[in-house]
Amino acid sequence: MGYWGYPRYVSVAEKRAKAAKKIKQLRKKNPDIRPVIIEGRSIATTWWGKSWNVNLERYADYENRIGRGRSYVRHGTVLDLRIEPGLVTSLVQGTASKPYSVTVNIKELPSNIWRKITVACEGKLGSLQGLLAGKFSKALNEIFTSQGKGLFPSPEEISFSCSCPDWAYMCKHVAATLYGIGARLDEDPSLFFKLRKVDMGDLISRAVEDKTQKLLKKARRKSSRVIDDSSLSDVFGIDLEDTVPVKVKTRKVKSTIRKKKTAAEKPVKIARDDMSPIEVIAKIIKKSKKGVGIATLRRKSGFDEKKIYSIVHRLKKQGRIKNVSWGVYAWA
Repeated sequence: MGYWGYPRYVSVAEKRAKAAKKIKQLRKKNPDIRPVIIEGRSIATTWWGKSWNVNLERYADYENRIGRGRSYVRHGTVLDLRIEPGLVTSLVQGTASKPYSVTVNIKELPSNIWRKITVACEGKLGSLQGLLAGKFSKALNEIFTSQGKGLFPSPEEISFSCSCPDWAYMCKHVAATLYGIGARLDEDPSLFFKLRKVDMGDLISRAVEDKTQKLLKKARRKSSRVIDDSSLSDVFGIDLEDTVPVKVKTRKVKSTIRKKKTAAEKPVKIARDDMSPIEVIAKIIKKSKKGVGIATLRRKSGFDEKKIYSIVHRLKKQGRIKNVSWGVYAWA
C-alpha cells in the first residue's frame, strides 16, 4: 500500500515485467499456454479483429465499461486465452500474485440469422481466403456487422465471470479478455466461426452453388450440349460427386533452361487412374505424417488453390482429415 492507505502506483514497465515473469512460470507447467501479445498501438489490425472490438464498443451496456480492459490487454496481462465453441477462457494477471480466471460464454448464432446470411452470400464470395481476409463487398460488410441481425454477438448473448474480488458488472479482467478475443482473431479469423458454432464453409458453398447454376443456365441457352461434372470441377475447383472418377491430364511444358530438381521439389507420383480429385488429395494427406500445406498439395496434385480448399473442406466435414495448424492438414 502507498501513502494514506491508497494502493501503491505501479508503472506500465512494472506491470509488463510482472506479466512476463508469470508467463515464464506458467510455461514450465504448461508449455501450451497462449498469451495475448499486442504489437504496436492498435489492439487489432484485421477486419475480423477490428469488427469484434467495434461491435463491443457500440453497445451502451459495454461502452463505459469495456475501456477498462484496453490498457490491461496492451500491458500483456492476458497470460493465456483459449477459444472453443461458445466458450472463451483466459488467465489475467492482476494485482494479486496469482492470475485471475475469466470465463466468457457466447451463445450460438441463431439458425434463422445464419440462414439469412448464407443466402445473402450467394454468388458474392469468391474464396475462403477472401472471406478470412475481410475482402468482400460493402453490402456484405453491412450484413455481417448488423446489430442483432449479423454475425457478431449482442450483450444479451454474452455472459461472463471472473475469480477476482471486484464487484463491478464488468471487471477490467473480463474487459481485457474481450479485447483479447479481437486480438486473437487477428491471428486466426476462423476462430470466430468456431466460437459462434457455425461452418464458414457454408458461405463459400452457397457462392459456388450459385455460380454452378448460372453456368448451367447459360450453357443451356447457348447450346444443347450438356456440361459434364468433370468440366464443372475444372472450372470451379470442386467435385460435384465424389463417386465420379476424373482423369487428370498434365501438360508437359518445354523449357530451354534445364534445372535439376531437388528432393523437396520433385512431385510425389500418385496413381490417378480412376481416382476422383478428392481421393487424390486424400491420398497425399494420408501419406504425410506431419501434415501437408496448401502449397504442397497444389504442387503434388496439380490442382489450383480454389479446388484444393473445396476438397479439404469436404474431407474435414467427412471427418477424414483435421487441422494440425492453420492451413496445414493431416489424416484424422
